[in-house]
Amino acid sequence: MDGVTVIAHPLVQHKLTIMRKKETSTAGFRRLLREISTLLCYEVTRDLEMTMETIETPMQTIDAPVLEGKKLVFASILRAGNGLLEGMLELVPSARVSHIGVYRDHDTLEAVEYFFKAPDNLDARLIIVVDPMLATGNSSIAAVDKLKERGAKNMRFLCLLAAPEGIKNFREAHPDVPIFTASIDSHLNEQGYIMPGLGDAGDRMYGTK
Repeated sequence: MDGVTVIAHPLVQHKLTIMRKKETSTAGFRRLLREISTLLCYEVTRDLEMTMETIETPMQTIDAPVLEGKKLVFASILRAGNGLLEGMLELVPSARVSHIGVYRDHDTLEAVEYFFKAPDNLDARLIIVVDPMLATGNSSIAAVDKLKERGAKNMRFLCLLAAPEGIKNFREAHPDVPIFTASIDSHLNEQGYIMPGLGDAGDRMYGTK
């Protein structure tokens, strides 16, 4: 699909399969989500801009590559997005963090916002918006809307699973925001859940169902 990158690395796919299993424990699911998020973060940041810096090694002075520009922002869509956030911060501990509270109304399937907190200067930063599931796309669209209102211009969306319906809706609303995912699943069921999916990521991560 245009604007969508499927991260097909064998370790990503292996860990995702274990996460899908209904018998995987809460502790196991949480651990795997942290591990897989590090691998996903590696891929979504693959083409970050670099510049050269003069440093001294124990042997000599050299020009060596470092990241260019202001620090990244990881924007977590609460609450399940925090599961991806942990592993990503292990890889990029200097990243700034934004939290966006959006939940899906189970009757209308529309997104309802209840919290928003973000760093300054969003217009000068690359923002990676994270949520394990891109189902209807309503929550993700609302989160990106809010970030754009605060000046964000350079964004990427990272998820574990995506449904074709969610991809279509998201790309129509935000064609300038590329999507990175570990899998494009079959479809949404009548309740708006991804099929075959892995259930509710937040409930499985926190043991609340």
